Amino acid sequence: MKHGRASGETGVKKVTGRDIRFSVAPMMDWTDRHCRYLHRLMSRRARLYTEMLTTGAVIHGDRERLLGYDAFEHPVAFQLGGSDPADLAKAAKIAESFGYDEINLNVGCPSDRVQNGAFGACLMLNPALVADCVRAMKDRVDVPVTVKCRIGVDDQEPEAALFELAQSCIGAGVDALVVHARKAWLKGLSPKENRDVPPLDYELVHRLKRAYPEIPIAINGGLATIEAMREQLDFVDGVMVGRAAYHDPALLLRVDPELFGEPATFENCFDVIDAYIPYIERQLAAGERLSSVTRHMLGFFAGMPGARHYRRRLALEAVRSDAGVETLLQAVGEVRCAMERRELALASEG
Repeated sequence: MKHGRASGETGVKKVTGRDIRFSVAPMMDWTDRHCRYLHRLMSRRARLYTEMLTTGAVIHGDRERLLGYDAFEHPVAFQLGGSDPADLAKAAKIAESFGYDEINLNVGCPSDRVQNGAFGACLMLNPALVADCVRAMKDRVDVPVTVKCRIGVDDQEPEAALFELAQSCIGAGVDALVVHARKAWLKGLSPKENRDVPPLDYELVHRLKRAYPEIPIAINGGLATIEAMREQLDFVDGVMVGRAAYHDPALLLRVDPELFGEPATFENCFDVIDAYIPYIERQLAAGERLSSVTRHMLGFFAGMPGARHYRRRLALEAVRSDAGVETLLQAVGEVRCAMERRELALASEG
């Protein structure tokens, strides 16, 4: 597995507004290295994030398996979960040695497992500790240290909670903030409900940016279209997209031309899959199952003829131990055939 910084990149780095103009959110069980490689094929400019890893996993776990990635993924940020400044500093240094472009502290995840570990969204209740964590990591690494947070938790007043946390982090030297513009309810809502039920408050994040114009700030939560993202970019430096990028990955093909004014990497999802096949073949040769790589492709062809057959075939057949690239090509063939049938039907009607 290849990893490391791009050639010629040395010294202390800073995050600019353009760096975080568009990013794909860290998502547990989703944004693994296969997903990130696929997303990088679709956008040269997107900033990609790993799944969250705890300090304990980084310090004591199988580092190559947990932190390894392909150099093609750059720029890629590493998200850490933890609340002990010394452990976070140690884990950040390890991640930096693997060549990640940024260390991001999770101050937003509301799951029970994270709460039991006294980190994630519950850290919103302790801004001083978050500042200590940021400071400890900044003292150990040269790459940027950023924080992803909520606007508050439980009965906190959002404006007071967000501004106090931001002020503490900025005082500690944080390089950028990513704000999920919803509260997290630590009790009474599941992690899934916490992504939808608490109302969005984009204007609060806009006020934060106006108050701290020198700090790069990105907004997260509920953004599903390029048009909605472009609207947010009038007020903040960047947008972070989660489920929309995963369930409708074709959205990523529009990012470079429409948000950065640069050429698209590929014209359509068929071309992306063709470009992804050599990577899949390398992973299969290394012992991966096809389903581990192709599970991130189930959202392809959304709304197109044959998409349901594509998804069903890939979901049922890619899990076989002997499944190879031909299984993917056969699934894609379902869409191609359905499109041809539709074109013939339209031609006959004409």
